[in-house]
Amino acid sequence: MENTPYFTNDAIVFGLLMLALGFVFYTSSKKEGFWKKFYSVVPALLMCYMIPAVFNSLGWIDDETSQLYFVASRYLLPAALVLMTLSIDLKAIFNLGPKALIMFFAGTIGIVLGGPIAILIMSVISPETLGGVGPDAIWRGLSTIAGSWIGGGANQAAMLEIYEYNPELYGGMVLVDIVVANIWMAVILMGIGKNESIDSWLRADNSAIEKLKVKVSSYAESVTRIPTLPDFMIMLALAFGAVGIAHWGADGMSEYLLANFEVFSDSKSALSSFSSQFFWMITIATAIGITLSFTRFKTYEGAGASKIGSIFIYILVATIGMKMDLGKIFENPGLLGIGLIWILIHVIVLLVTAKLIKAPYFFLAVGSQANVGGAASAPVVAAAFHPSLATVGVLLAVFGYVVGTYGAILCTILMQIAAGS
Repeated sequence: MENTPYFTNDAIVFGLLMLALGFVFYTSSKKEGFWKKFYSVVPALLMCYMIPAVFNSLGWIDDETSQLYFVASRYLLPAALVLMTLSIDLKAIFNLGPKALIMFFAGTIGIVLGGPIAILIMSVISPETLGGVGPDAIWRGLSTIAGSWIGGGANQAAMLEIYEYNPELYGGMVLVDIVVANIWMAVILMGIGKNESIDSWLRADNSAIEKLKVKVSSYAESVTRIPTLPDFMIMLALAFGAVGIAHWGADGMSEYLLANFEVFSDSKSALSSFSSQFFWMITIATAIGITLSFTRFKTYEGAGASKIGSIFIYILVATIGMKMDLGKIFENPGLLGIGLIWILIHVIVLLVTAKLIKAPYFFLAVGSQANVGGAASAPVVAAAFHPSLATVGVLLAVFGYVVGTYGAILCTILMQIAAGS
């Protein structure tokens, strides 16, 4: 570690993050004056993300010395998914139609094509950036970014094993992955505040999404009550009981697959990502939430289940913001340039597809994050539109795990050709 952050105690770091969230929610609740104008331009969710990024950039806190992201993603995220899916209308989710899947696969195609196109463009702008032979070859390193942006961490690790990139240079690829992905997430969050204007430009029909929002909101109003202490305890019991079951099931599934099927234990296998404990944890937690939506526990939406889930999501957003160091954006301009061109191709493919099929910005944003951000951030972006939509983000992120390694291999083959290797 190059520099030690000023605050290394996670209790202090968590306090700072909560103060930041409290500040954002206090100022965004103002009905007039400067803050009303400010938040009409900058979404509150983006501020919840950017303030921790500023703290990190100033050296006050550091994601590498903190366990808060791990806690938020492993404990609070599955709990939030359970609470947010308690009132889900599964039929209405499916009634959203095929546009969500189309936009997801458009995002995947954008990443597969974006890698080799970025290499070709950079070969003209800065050919020295594409140096390296054998294990140092740039296309080998970029394969890990392709794995991360289509699937997730497990797919990224698989690509590192498959193409045997020099581990000493791997840190630079991780930096580009994090910086570019976080810049794009910030842009997506900014767009959420302008989604009506974007939908108008796309000539999108978002009636199905609005119907789902109204249906869930109407149901919540019909069962709304003043929550009691037993209500809160029961909701937390459901949420964290499900988290325990999800972790237990994830550990068991991962161990079973690794012990009994060689294809899952081989890090070079395209199916190795299915042995990921995180994948099974998210899948099981979502399944529990959907199951509970068919029981009388669904009425706890009236006691504020999705609001508690939203609190957990905002804490997760703050810990994701901790990963962003604004000072490192221009640390490796050539490599960063490849990443920015790459994500730009991804965006262009998404915009063209959305324009052609008249898909709402919601499908564009969530389809993109299901690729680039995975199961940790796709539900966050989906829930920013409405808590009832978090499940859409999870379902699309699962597809990312499914196609992650295959898509990354195809992308790497094209990048190898583009690099002239």
